[in-house]
Amino acid sequence: MSAAEVQETKTSLIAWIEQLSDLEMLSMLEGVKDLTTHKDWWNDLSSAQRDRLTKSLDNAKKGKTVSSEEFWKRLKNV
Repeated sequence: MSAAEVQETKTSLIAWIEQLSDLEMLSMLEGVKDLTTHKDWWNDLSSAQRDRLTKSLDNAKKGKTVSSEEFWKRLKNV
């Protein structure tokens, strides 16, 4: 596809999207946009949040975990 054809396709799609009123179609298109953006949520975390997650993953790899039952039991006692 030539550069001119690409531009023509974009223009056509923009015109089509602008006239859409189908919320399901708009939602689907937004989902496609979000999937193709490839934004990594990790980059949106603060360094403290990334450090905490890294430490938690390291603890899990070392077997330093508690069961779900124990977690909820401890949470109730806080």
